[in-house]
Amino acid sequence: MSGGDTGAAPAAVDADGEPRPATYVHLAKAVLYREYLIFVRYPANAVGGIVVALFFFGVLFYGGRLLAGRALTDSLSGIVVGYFLWTLSVGAYSSVSNDIGSEVQWGTLERHITTPFGFAPVALLKGVAKVVRTFLTSAVVLAAMLLLTGARLSLDPLTVIPVAGLAVTSVLGLGFAAGGVTVLYKRIGNWLNLLQFGFVALVSAPVFDAPWTRVLPLAHGSAMLQRAMVDGVRLWEFAPADLALLVGVAVAYLLGGYVVFHYATRRARRLGVLGDY
Repeated sequence: MSGGDTGAAPAAVDADGEPRPATYVHLAKAVLYREYLIFVRYPANAVGGIVVALFFFGVLFYGGRLLAGRALTDSLSGIVVGYFLWTLSVGAYSSVSNDIGSEVQWGTLERHITTPFGFAPVALLKGVAKVVRTFLTSAVVLAAMLLLTGARLSLDPLTVIPVAGLAVTSVLGLGFAAGGVTVLYKRIGNWLNLLQFGFVALVSAPVFDAPWTRVLPLAHGSAMLQRAMVDGVRLWEFAPADLALLVGVAVAYLLGGYVVFHYATRRARRLGVLGDY
């Protein structure tokens, strides 16, 4: 399967045998099916990502226990939640930016440009599909971390999924912005990878001591996820202002990243460097 192949079935036809125009529903199904095919055809790669994530957590956990002892045990639940959100964030960010970079290398970028939907909507739905896959793999990492550490967390899906999903949405916007810059300037992978380490600071941002950090990506969502998973706070128990800010930050960064992506790709087309590598 090539980089631009979605693995989708042929377009449906109407009663007269004429092909029906493709809709965003068809596009979403094709993109999700593509992610499913990639997962089942290359399971070793998916399993390898889980193993790597657990390896680094094992180093963090056992190394920290040797150095900090009881202090680490007292904050263990918070560390597990923070690491879970960090794996989600890195997966969402890198999957979008790396996927667009791969399309540039494979020479399949123009196929997305010429679709009836346009490149930006296709990239957006591909990003959402990759976030769904990242949620599944990060859930496996979370389960393994709980078994490894013996930590107990509140795992109400009606609270954890919306809060974590909205928190990661802001990172998805950063991924789009990074993808747009990749289309324009090509090889900037080292700079893009550097941003992943900044997610550690965002996840652990002191939102209570420095309230202004709540408008940064991940920071407010991380604080709410800590309250949800460590303290057992349910979604409907959060203050409306906190929920509104969570949604506002997610939408603002996603739209901002989408705009950067759109204008960067348009400039690349204007300069004639869209297909260059």
